[in-house]
Amino acid sequence: MTVATCPGQKLTVDEVCGELQISRSTFYDWRQKRRGPRCIRLPNGSIRVRRSDLENWLTDCEDLT
Repeated sequence: MTVATCPGQKLTVDEVCGELQISRSTFYDWRQKRRGPRCIRLPNGSIRVRRSDLENWLTDCEDLT
């Protein structure tokens, strides 16, 4: 599966999970606890994550110690 690299690209939950090497249940657990990246809920109920939001979230997660 190819993960999009364009900043405006919207990623599916499966693409985000694949890139982070986490399970869908972990993604939804983080989402419920508001610990994951910002998400967009589409009118059909699907969830997308902007590439830029994922990158910003990963930057915020960096351990600088």
